Amino acid sequence: MKTNAPETEAEVDGAKFKPLTALEAQQWRQRNPPVSIWRIVFLQALVGLAVALVAWLVSGRSHVAWSAAYGALAVVVPAALFARGMVRQRVSAGAALVGMFGWELVKIALTVAMLAAAPRLVPGLSWLALLVSMVVTMKTYWIALMVRPGVRKPVDI
Repeated sequence: MKTNAPETEAEVDGAKFKPLTALEAQQWRQRNPPVSIWRIVFLQALVGLAVALVAWLVSGRSHVAWSAAYGALAVVVPAALFARGMVRQRVSAGAALVGMFGWELVKIALTVAMLAAAPRLVPGLSWLALLVSMVVTMKTYWIALMVRPGVRKPVDI
């Protein structure tokens, strides 16, 4: 199997890499605007609500809908906490990376704690509805990233 990756350091150095000019960088930024992290959290909340409603309509049981809603909350609440922690940071790149890992650990710990508390907080808990809701809600950010303005525009460099 042949790969296209350079095999030696000389090949890497000889690769043609052209940095962007200021104008090209500005045009790239216009074609690829930043996505608000709060917009993604809001979309996750909307999708979670929709999943809970669909679970209720399909099953006809309120405990299934509450299970799905709690599954969405187990994604949205930690994501909102992570977003708040990341937005408030005003530090160097290295410290921001450490902060991101720290907030990610907080997010995971909160999610696990919410899942552990689920049987006590949701009467008649349906684990299937909870997990399906969690997965669908978690994957919402991919949709938000794909439908943002400028994603499918070709690069004219």
